[in-house]
Amino acid sequence: MKNILDSLEGRNEPLYIFGLVCFGVAVACIGLIQFTNVQVLGVNAWYKPLKFALSIGLFTWTMAWYCAYLNAPRTVYWYNWVVISLLGFELLYIVVQAGRGQLSHFNISSPMYAALYSAMAVAITIVVLWTGYIGLLFFQTNFPDLPDYYVWGIRLGILLFVIFAFEGFAMGGRLTHTVGGPDGGPGLPLLNWSRLFGDLRVAHFVGMHALQVLPILSWYLLKNTKATFLLGLFYGFVAVWLLVQAFQSKPLIR
Repeated sequence: MKNILDSLEGRNEPLYIFGLVCFGVAVACIGLIQFTNVQVLGVNAWYKPLKFALSIGLFTWTMAWYCAYLNAPRTVYWYNWVVISLLGFELLYIVVQAGRGQLSHFNISSPMYAALYSAMAVAITIVVLWTGYIGLLFFQTNFPDLPDYYVWGIRLGILLFVIFAFEGFAMGGRLTHTVGGPDGGPGLPLLNWSRLFGDLRVAHFVGMHALQVLPILSWYLLKNTKATFLLGLFYGFVAVWLLVQAFQSKPLIR
């Protein structure tokens, strides 16, 4: 593990450090869950920043690894600081709101909260679009030192990540992630996905994590370009099916 972290630091130090900060926030949230009783929508308030800290940290380290393959230092430099500044702002706001026992997402209860919620939407849109541009560079670049199946795993992983990151607008436009009932109530452990109604976060989560799943399976298991394509198609189908299921007010697990 130490060798992987050392390699990651050497490949992209700014994103490596930012990822460490995110995982540090996650550890702090775990401690706060144990010692505080503040709740938002019936769930300990620190679960949400915990999930976002883990997700942003994993995304950051993943993109740090991939960007090192590109011979585009200026592009990667600006991408690093866009990710750090905008996702850093989003995580900070989520943490602050958790500490106050207030919603961060879907909170338009005052002009200030509405403006901050809009700012989060703009921030994530910029990050996703810029990540899509990084994906475009992978489609436009040849990598003679890398197996084709692995490169296609990265390409398809970024593509599905971008598509299902934008699926978040289906939640933002509705100001809710639950279909068929209110947000909150019984949910799966840690993830808190609804066990009573459809939950748009399921497809959002599965689709975005194609960013890690497809390249890893391609590298360690499939080792074949055609198999990687088929896996990408199947994975995308599953994510779309989960989205349709949620819109039909069906929970993943009742």
